[in-house]
Amino acid sequence: MECILSFDEIGQTIRGARKSRNLTQSALAAQLGMSRASISDIENGTVAEIGFRNILSICAALGIELVAQVKTRRPTLHQLMKEHGNA
Repeated sequence: MECILSFDEIGQTIRGARKSRNLTQSALAAQLGMSRASISDIENGTVAEIGFRNILSICAALGIELVAQVKTRRPTLHQLMKEHGNA
């Protein structure tokens, strides 16, 4: 499972899924009742605000899912060195 962290990465994932299904932005927008410009802004990570339901609708139309997970803290350098016996 891929972890998506930013609007840019969400947009890139949506663009890739759309292109793999040979859909144009206009066709996807028409299917969802959205504007082509909105799809473009989402894919480019430049959308000012987008509703959660809209993102879920796009994901459903493209056969992808949005996953939320608990963010874990990254280990410190000391912890990594200790794990690998270099501390």
